[in-house]
Amino acid sequence: MRRLLARSVAAAIISLASASAVFSNQATQQHNSSAFWFENWGQMTNATLKVLAPNGAMTEIQAAAGTPVFRLDPAQILDGVYRFELTAAKPEKVKIVNPQNNGRGDAASDEVNESFYLSGQFVVDRGVIVAPEETTEDSN
Repeated sequence: MRRLLARSVAAAIISLASASAVFSNQATQQHNSSAFWFENWGQMTNATLKVLAPNGAMTEIQAAAGTPVFRLDPAQILDGVYRFELTAAKPEKVKIVNPQNNGRGDAASDEVNESFYLSGQFVVDRGVIVAPEETTEDSN
């Protein structure tokens, strides 16, 4: 009975370890007081990060390789919720559905890099980027 239990526990640990390895390649949002970026970027390329400020101003940052980084402009910091969209090309290939988009000449292919998309938000409070649970309301 103990051996069966030990084998079951070992199998569960191995499956959890392999599952966490798969999920660790997901881009994870990070920030400090004035910048917003992503970690666990892996081999993704051609990234575009669009950030929408509370007043509707859109900032677009592109990076051919590596993660794009959004930096707060000290002259234009607004407190509130900033929304973002991140797109990039994964290294994995997928079959092209629309043959019109297969390239030209020697560049023609029936595969393209798989797309990555992530959206979300972050909060700026008192001029710095904060985690949402750190935000508090002042009562007067």
